Formats: sequence, structure tokens, C-alpha cells
Amino acid sequence: MRESDHGPVVAVVDGWWDGRRVADKLPRLFFRYFPETSFAVEEDGELVAFLVGIVGNPVDEAYVHFVGVHPEHRSRGLGRRLYEMFFDEARRRGCRSVRSITSPVNTGSIGFHASMGFEVLEGDGREDGVSVHPDYDGDGKDKVVFVRGIP
Repeated sequence: MRESDHGPVVAVVDGWWDGRRVADKLPRLFFRYFPETSFAVEEDGELVAFLVGIVGNPVDEAYVHFVGVHPEHRSRGLGRRLYEMFFDEARRRGCRSVRSITSPVNTGSIGFHASMGFEVLEGDGREDGVSVHPDYDGDGKDKVVFVRGIP
């Protein structure tokens, strides 16, 4: 992705989440400073999916910050394709594992990550039958934390 993708992504992403405000989780800095580890899929000039990923410290671990797939294009393997692209780039940069998080209520994301071979890291709490890390993203913002090796 490029910094110029920021506007088009934030213009549509809330609609992809049924109007839930998620665009504020995608500040321009991700598009400016992590373009080589972030990817977009376009079809007929339309953005249909994207992934924002980071390779940093520790240098052997990568992190998927955000993934979005247009609702009309889900269940076509686009999320899987984006993750595989990210795994390849992270591996090329020396990473051996990838982490990601989601909300405990996002059962679709939990199922997707399980299908991609991610394991849930045990946290100090349980919510909706899944292990969570309380206050992971701030006060009251519990998260499910995933990890997967990429040998």
C-alpha cells in the first residue's frame, strides 16, 4: 500500500463494519511508515480488501494491525491471500511468528484466525467462552490475542 491509499480506505471501512466506527484505528502513519508490509486488493479499480501489518521489535515477530474485506467480497479467500502475502514478507524480513488481536465478540475473526493456524494466547480472563487479555487496548477494551509461527 501507499500513503495515498489512506483516504480511500478510511472512506469505506466504517461501512464495511455496518457503520461501526473503526476508521480511527487506521491513522495515516500506518500507510506512510509501513507500506511494504501492508497490502491492498483492488478489482476493477475498486478497493475490495486490505491488510495493515508491521514488522518491528522484536524483529523476529510481526503484527497484523488491521484487515478489512468488503462485505460483498467475503468468503472468496481475499483475507487468506492478504495474510499469506504478509507472512511471505514477514518471513523474508526474518520473522518467525505473527501476532494479531480481535474483540471477543468478533466470532468471524476468531474463526478466521483459527482456520489460518493461529492459536489463542491464554489471557487472564474469559469472555464468550474465549480467553481474553483484559484491558489490552485500554480500560475495558479486552482483546483476544493470536499467535502463529511462520517457519
